[in-house]
Amino acid sequence: MNSLDIAPFWLTLELSFWTTLILLFLGIPLAYFLAYSRSRYTSLVEALVSLPLVLPPTVLGFYLLLVLNKEGFIGSLWYRLFGKQLVFHFEGILIASVIYSLPMMVHPLTAGFRSVPKNLIEASYTLGKSKWETLIKVILPNMKASVLTGIVLSFAHTLGEFGVVLMVGGNIEGETRVVSIAIYSAVEALDYTTAHVYSLVLLLFSVFSLTALYVLNRRWSLL
Repeated sequence: MNSLDIAPFWLTLELSFWTTLILLFLGIPLAYFLAYSRSRYTSLVEALVSLPLVLPPTVLGFYLLLVLNKEGFIGSLWYRLFGKQLVFHFEGILIASVIYSLPMMVHPLTAGFRSVPKNLIEASYTLGKSKWETLIKVILPNMKASVLTGIVLSFAHTLGEFGVVLMVGGNIEGETRVVSIAIYSAVEALDYTTAHVYSLVLLLFSVFSLTALYVLNRRWSLL
């Protein structure tokens, strides 16, 4: 085995952290809308949110590549503002990761919003609390298991991303080479020992994260 490069681990953790944080702030209002809105467009929005679950990552990655390159709508705006393109850079794979992992955050949060008893929400409004105060002090505390599920699933899902990241970011050392791509590179080079090490670390981390999630959810359900 060649000397193990830990840079992909740090890059993967950084990508997973920022993806999860962004998704948390995007997911709460979006899930709130899906759970409580009576708009005729709710089903369409829900379908668009769920699209990454059924689209092959290469298809999603291809269209993101078209949009994020410097001739694309978003990519050209970014290029004019910052003087560099989104594709083949960390910012590009971050945007791709947020879109690809969106269902992992929104679905648990939507289920959580729908599970909060309506009489609690109505009681909060009766006491003169605003929608914002009700959300922060009543709804979110009563769906903490769903919030934790969204966080863990989004983080773990981002850890294993491959197709979308490869399409948008390529395989650039220190910039877009996350662990999943490092595994692919090691296999291509017939360095199966390195691939085993990378894969085992991801496997153990994923098992630990999901086990911790189920343990906490089970304890909270018994309270």
